[in-house]
Amino acid sequence: MKIAEVTSTFPPYKAGIGNVAYHNAWSLAALGHEVTVFTPHYKKIKSTEELPFTVKRLRPWFKYGNAGILPQLWWHLPKFDVIHLHYPFFGGAETIYFLDKIKDIKLIVTYHMDVVGTGLVAKFFRWHTQYVLPKILDRADKIIVTSKDYAQRSNLQERLKIEPEKFFEIPCGVNHFLFKPRPKDKELMKKYDLYGKKVILFVGGLDKAHYFKGINILIQAMQNFSDSDKVRCLIVGDGELRSSYQSLADSFGLGKKLIFAGFIEDNMLPKFYNLADMFVLPSIDKSEAFGIVALEAMASGVPVVASDLPGVRSVVDKKKTGLLVKPGSVDNLVQMLEYLLSNSKIAKQYGQNGRKKVLEKYTWDSVGYKLENVIKSCCK
Repeated sequence: MKIAEVTSTFPPYKAGIGNVAYHNAWSLAALGHEVTVFTPHYKKIKSTEELPFTVKRLRPWFKYGNAGILPQLWWHLPKFDVIHLHYPFFGGAETIYFLDKIKDIKLIVTYHMDVVGTGLVAKFFRWHTQYVLPKILDRADKIIVTSKDYAQRSNLQERLKIEPEKFFEIPCGVNHFLFKPRPKDKELMKKYDLYGKKVILFVGGLDKAHYFKGINILIQAMQNFSDSDKVRCLIVGDGELRSSYQSLADSFGLGKKLIFAGFIEDNMLPKFYNLADMFVLPSIDKSEAFGIVALEAMASGVPVVASDLPGVRSVVDKKKTGLLVKPGSVDNLVQMLEYLLSNSKIAKQYGQNGRKKVLEKYTWDSVGYKLENVIKSCCK
């Protein structure tokens, strides 16, 4: 079949939705389908990777953040048997809605998360959720959610009750061959002066689009370890907010305690997970709907401390693969970090349990087969 993957972000831009679209495209291509990815063309797109599918980067007629109006989709998408839209995609989703009103297209929507935002953006998101999103979902033949836990507490909850037959649960996945337990990299240990240190790792975007990652909560929590020279927090990621986070850390006297590693190439990222004694995902609201980075940590045999949010808690099993904390609570985060720092045997067991769970449920191969089954059911 000819399948179109439509997504607001795509590698090399670092974002969960784009990564899911990337691996969905890989899996479907490996299963013999002709796959084309449609995504906005933004600056600094540099990739020489050879792919088994086509990537078309279309220039938005208007863009704001990761939103982009792509009317070009009108003459591209009718050629495909199935269109797989990754939502949210402001500009792309609306174009597909109007196309579906005119053409008889098969549409599958993966609903990644509710959009929340702050300030004026939050008002736009509420308006869009109330008036536009329902129309888009009405046109969908199938709706995929990464977890029923999240869907039941999201903007989809009423629709899920009314049209349960329309929904399918397909989780995100992880490359378990790439992310796996391995010895700590000596060069990185030396570069960041980590010998004899306990390492708390964070991986995520430091841009406005990822405001919800809770970096400020993590920085505040690290104040409680300022008297110990045995703890370091390694922050991997980049974005326009990085300098403000660094300034906040400096204002607390944590310049040495927090290490901002910046952007890390994909081939190096697994080595950073292997530096960690624990991984932390301190997200503050339901814009965090799953947490692929938590899967990457679990696949690497690293225990996870994550916010107790719908979707995320379906990935991280409390007191089995990690610990859950109250979103936005600095004190609770400190307690959980201190617990794992003081109980290395338990932390190690959580890491082993996490690796086992990934192999049982979250490999990209298993995700690909589930996605293909949904696509086939849509085309019957």
